[in-house]
Amino acid sequence: MAVFNKDQASHDYSHIENAFRPSHADFTYTAKYGSRDHRGGGRSSARETLARVAAGVLAQKFLAQQGIEITAYVSQVGSIHAPADYSQLDLSQVDRNIVRCPHPETAEAMIQLIEETRDKLDTIGGVVSCVVKGVPAGLGEPVFDKLHAELGKAMLSINAVKGFEYGSGFEGVSMYGSQHNDVFFTDAEGNVRTRTNHSGGIQGGISNGQDIYFKVAFKPVATILQPQTTIDQAGQEVTLQGKGRHDPCVLPRAVPIVDAMAALVLADFVLRARANRIA
Repeated sequence: MAVFNKDQASHDYSHIENAFRPSHADFTYTAKYGSRDHRGGGRSSARETLARVAAGVLAQKFLAQQGIEITAYVSQVGSIHAPADYSQLDLSQVDRNIVRCPHPETAEAMIQLIEETRDKLDTIGGVVSCVVKGVPAGLGEPVFDKLHAELGKAMLSINAVKGFEYGSGFEGVSMYGSQHNDVFFTDAEGNVRTRTNHSGGIQGGISNGQDIYFKVAFKPVATILQPQTTIDQAGQEVTLQGKGRHDPCVLPRAVPIVDAMAALVLADFVLRARANRIA
């Protein structure tokens, strides 16, 4: 696959050729490599996620043949939350609004907040949630290749991601074990199920056949259209201000990236499981 991008504007970045933008990778790339691509960030730019999404589409088609379905959506922008339990949402509605939140009332509030943030020449962060249905029990490897560890690695590799949690996540620490344990039972078809799913569909790093669900936290976009002080490569203090096309909130664009990365991880594990059966 090849993508020929003609919709670029390198001149929008000429004013930061020698300046380190706050919370960008300009300084760290220079420290590591001795140089950087100032025209949008090079490999630290979210532009590189295009390749992930392209590959992820193929992985999703493969997973669909296995009965596995992945749905990501915006569950939080700033302090505005969609209902916490994904089972309360109609996930088929994700792409029915520009913010990609399947809860219409919350979506309207999110859109208003993003527009207000843009008018202030500022940015805002949020959370993308993801649900994976139809995963069979048994995917994942012991110790270093645990399924949740690989999902976390994949999500944390996405630009602007600052956090990952699966299952009950940090909220689980306030529960007793008697409340948090997922009790097993056998359903009418003879399948092993759990009455709750605080584990997020993964136990011991291996899928247990329940829905896998997780959250991915994205920071506010680092480039803002307000003046900021920083330093240049000579260590001198300078003032810079973002110019050109910059999103006030990255969340809507991040949804297909989370979808894609989840698909790539799960496709790998499905293929590993298939190889183990053949060997």
